Amino acid sequence: MLSKFSNLALRKSLYTSSRWSLAPRSRGLLTLAIETSCDDTSVAIVEKDAGAARIHFLENITCDSKAYKGIHPLVALESHQENMANLVNKALTHLPVACETKHSGHQTITLSVDLQPRRKPDFVSATRGPGMRSNLFVGLDTGKALSVAWQIPFIGVHHMQAHLLTPRLVSCLNQSQGICSDAAPLQPVTPEFPFLSILVSGGHTMLVKSSSLTDHEIMASTADIAIGDALDKTARAIVPGSILDTSKSTMYGKLLEQYAFPNGGVDYADYRPPKTRGEELIKHETPWGWSLTAPFANTRQLQFSFSSITSTIDRILAAKEKSGEMMSPEERLTLARETMRTGFEHLASRTIIALETLRKQGTANEVGTLVVSGGVAANRFLMTVLRSFLNVRGFEHVGIFAPPPYLCTDNAAMIGWAGIEMFEAGWRTNLASRALRKWTLDPRAEDGGVLGPSGWERT
Repeated sequence: MLSKFSNLALRKSLYTSSRWSLAPRSRGLLTLAIETSCDDTSVAIVEKDAGAARIHFLENITCDSKAYKGIHPLVALESHQENMANLVNKALTHLPVACETKHSGHQTITLSVDLQPRRKPDFVSATRGPGMRSNLFVGLDTGKALSVAWQIPFIGVHHMQAHLLTPRLVSCLNQSQGICSDAAPLQPVTPEFPFLSILVSGGHTMLVKSSSLTDHEIMASTADIAIGDALDKTARAIVPGSILDTSKSTMYGKLLEQYAFPNGGVDYADYRPPKTRGEELIKHETPWGWSLTAPFANTRQLQFSFSSITSTIDRILAAKEKSGEMMSPEERLTLARETMRTGFEHLASRTIIALETLRKQGTANEVGTLVVSGGVAANRFLMTVLRSFLNVRGFEHVGIFAPPPYLCTDNAAMIGWAGIEMFEAGWRTNLASRALRKWTLDPRAEDGGVLGPSGWERT
């Protein structure tokens, strides 16, 4: 068991050791995974075999909190409690049917619904943190109960680590629509370490350099609110109520993109990024006399901030209301576009500064991939802004990778994949582990990062 570290050298040795690989397995790995960190109850069954991955089952149930215009912790908790058992029960019917030749050596379970022997998962994965602690316990305790009932190991997964590793899941999903045969060549899981990631969601905004499975250096994080939170708040202020009422969820940031760019790529094809730091300081004056300023535009500070964008939007709308004028559809559309442009250019600007910092350290050429993950990664205008910045600032060689939309938002498939990677590296979580509301990624942080909390065991 690993206790909270006070010695940086010991901490470093632990995360460096996670780069060790175990001997190749003669058979694949199958896990049942659970995610309940926020308002999505999600269960998945994920398999990895011969370098390829397959998602046998994935279903999310998002709690309905539209009446509160945002996530209500108690309502989300009740939604987890109502849906968890039914989702797990449904997932079990998607466990692979055991084949005597292919699955010899695997343990099996028999379901009452069809009496067919099915592969028992090799271990159970569940989100341990960070997130809403009460909500996390629903999934964590369910996962530990299944681990005890099936007498198989348990992995408590770091939610943000799972987001970081999602592109590696996608690369294995792309290698085969099914599971590769034993004769198939083993392809490397990509992106290979090291790579740079932007984690953007309603609760997180951070720029991370990942050097190994558990060595993640936080190069920048938000000083106030997350970009997803900022987009949701500005959407509620800008998008007409008649459109907001049509939303089936409280993910209003997605609605803001649809409102601002109804024609998708056609609408932002003319976007031109600032070619220099100096151009970032140029104000984008509008016909209505207002403009938005990117946070930290006149500094090289490696930090994000989005609260100033939301407060500026509130002032613009308040001034318009005070004047007694109605905001025209054209002005409202421009306000929506400028909100996203300003926020996304702020993300891109700090990313360029991070890459320039790595270049000075002589390590920029090692980083060939920029991963964009989290719910906001589904925004196509964000991808346009990032790609444009990299191209004009001398980082054309850096590729951008974002998972498909269904794997960008919180989901149990990414939890299962992170569990597989940790399991392959020899890690297990004991049954005394508790949910963590806060849990950093960086081993240099006070809590020791991914491997910091007690409960880890190494085989």
